[in-house]
Order: sequence, then structure tokens, then C-alpha cells
Amino acid sequence: MPDPEPVSSGWFNRTVIGAGVTSLLSDAGYEMATAILPGFLLALGLPPDAAARAVGAIEGVADLLANLVKIGVGWYSDRIGRRKRFVVFGYALTGSAFALCALAAGWPLVMLAKALAWVGKGVRGPLRNAILADAVDPRDRGKAFGLHRAGDTVGAIVGPLLGFALIKYWLPDAWFHSPDEPYRVVFLLTLVPGIGAAVAFAALIRERPFTPKPGLRLGASVRMLPTGFRRYLVGVGLFGLGDFSHTLLVLAATLLLTPEYGAKDAAAVALTLYAWKNACGALAAFPAGWLGDRAGRRPVLVGGYLLGVVTAAGFAALFITHTAGVAWLAALFATAGIYLAVEEALEPAMTADMTPDPAVRGTAYGVLGTVNGVGDFVSSVGVGLLFAFGAEVGFGAAAVLMAAGTVWMAVAGGMRPPGRGETAS
Repeated sequence: MPDPEPVSSGWFNRTVIGAGVTSLLSDAGYEMATAILPGFLLALGLPPDAAARAVGAIEGVADLLANLVKIGVGWYSDRIGRRKRFVVFGYALTGSAFALCALAAGWPLVMLAKALAWVGKGVRGPLRNAILADAVDPRDRGKAFGLHRAGDTVGAIVGPLLGFALIKYWLPDAWFHSPDEPYRVVFLLTLVPGIGAAVAFAALIRERPFTPKPGLRLGASVRMLPTGFRRYLVGVGLFGLGDFSHTLLVLAATLLLTPEYGAKDAAAVALTLYAWKNACGALAAFPAGWLGDRAGRRPVLVGGYLLGVVTAAGFAALFITHTAGVAWLAALFATAGIYLAVEEALEPAMTADMTPDPAVRGTAYGVLGTVNGVGDFVSSVGVGLLFAFGAEVGFGAAAVLMAAGTVWMAVAGGMRPPGRGETAS
């Protein structure tokens, strides 16, 4: 039986809205936990260089594991013709895992918690994107993914701000015996929005059925992906090798601000900067998707990648010049939020454009996630390790790799700029 035609109820439909609500709740939980991780590690007594290595290892390993499961889950969902149940499980795992940090005596248990949470992201990410791509007309995918990213980022604003308010005002030091205890309370509170996200997806999302391919093998599914999509992945992968976890930006801001503000207040200011970054991303996400629909997705994505280069190079410059002004940090956190919004709105939209067969789209999103995961691992671990030679070295290396990916994405031959529903050759 052929797959049904694209839905005709318009792009602003129940599935798009439900995905946005779910991501808002999920991000509020795990971004609250992610934002306080550097401060928690410092409160446990780790010196700055050790904290940087720990953050890089935690983020890199978590991203690698998350994205390695994406290709398998995406392919398996194509085989059985069902995706929603896996997405609900993924949201539930992400929403509950960070509570383990409340028991951590050191960074290894934090790494386990983050790894479990990100495996949940790996399970749900490509399948949610495939469900979302199927729910709208190809001409409107940029807007749909942009709106989803905006909802996602609103949660990423709420989470760090809640973390800031809890650490700074609502959990005063006088209530606790050691500086790490307020952080443990916050980790437990992430359960509320985290589990709520799984419930919201189960209740709100309607999955469009598609014809399963029970005999489809993973290798055959990957080989079915178009050549243009593979060329596109080279640019994504090169950029990803420098696209480190933004938790390192929180740590960098904390280190720059500590001489003037003290450790706890510097961590609190860094949390507000992280929330500011996410606010800028929320404001940019839908316009980025709309512009990609109108002007072509590849040139808009290239512009976003360029902002990523500016962000990494700018942080390197702050450490080289020993500049710790909040205004400079706010500007760079803003560019970080905008480039990430462009990236996360248009990379999945372009993936759908380049894989017109819905029956292999789960595999395509899984491959995209795996490529990003390898890049995330290398970049986060590498930048964290390079902090030992100076933060400017780590951020400078990231800027060079991101620039290489930007150039490839701009000049790769034979890759048409998808937009207005076009597909790549």
C-alpha cells in the first residue's frame, strides 16, 4: 500500500504544536541540569582545568552514545513502520536520568547520568524529526522545524533561569552543610518537567502511518540514501568536529568572571548568560526556518555556520586579551544561540528534502545524528583537553574546524540548496 499523501490541515497542526510543547518541557528539565553542571563540579572541589576536562568528557561521551544509537533506532523504526512508542520512551529516560546526579560524589556518576539522558535523546531525536517531517508539506518544513526549535529553546531559557533562581535565591547557603547540596536538590527537581514531556508526547502526537519494510537491512537502508545527502553530511561532519558542547561556554564564562564576582556569583551570572543564549536562539529559530523556506536552506545554514566560527573565535579572543566584560560575553552567547537555532532548524529540514522516501527517513535522521555525535564527541573532549594549554587554544582549534565545515557547505559541488520543497540531487 502506498504511503498516504502529505497532510492537508496546514503546517501549524496538532503534531507540530505537540512536538513544541513536549520539547519545551523536556528542555526545561535537562537544560536546568546541564546549566548547573559546571558549578556543581566546582562545588565538589575540582580545580578549573580538571573541571574543564570533566565537562568535556561528560558532554563528549554523552553525545557520542546518544548519536550512535540514532542510526539503529531510525533504521529499526523504518522496518516496523512505527516511531511514537520509541520517542515516548526516549523522553522518559531523558527526563529521569539527571536525578542520579543528586547522589554523585564525583564526576563519574554525573557522566553516567548524562549518558543515560542523552541515550534517551538519541532514541527520540531522529524519530521525532521523522514524525514532524511527515506531518507537514515539504514547502513548510523550515517553518515547522523552526517553530519546534523555538519551543525547544523556550524550555532551554526557562530551565537555566529556574536553576539560577534556585541556586541564587530559593536555596540559600544557610539551609545546607556543603556548597554542593543545593545543586543536588535542583537535579531532583528536573524530574517534574522531564516526565511531563513524555506524558505530553504520548497524549498530543498523532503519528502518520507509513509502509514498513520488515526485510530492510541496515546496510541496505544506508545505501539507499541519495548521493547528495552524503555530500551534505561531509559539511555537517566537518563543522561538527568544532561544534563543542555549550556547557563549555558556561564554564568559560564562570572562569572569566570569577576574579571579579567570586565563584558562586560568577556561576550564577554564567547561568543567566546561558539563558540569554537560549532566548536569542528561541527568537531566531522560526525566522531562520521561514527564511530557509523562502531563500533556500543551504545559504541560510552557511550563514549560521559562519556565526559559529565567530562564536568560537570570539571566546578565544576573550581569553587571549583577558577580557571579562559581561557585555562581550552576552554578545558571544547571543551569536551562539542564533547559530545553534539555524543549525537545528535547517539541518533536519534539509535532511527531509534530500530523502524523499519516508520509508528510509528514520535511517537518514539516524545517520545525520551519528555524524553529529562523532563530531560532538571529538569537539567537546578535544576542547576540554586543550583547556590545559589555555582556553584560547581550545576555542581557536574549534573555530578552525568550524570554518572548514562552513567552506565545504558553501562550495560542495552538485548539491542544490534545498528550499520551497526542493530535493537535492
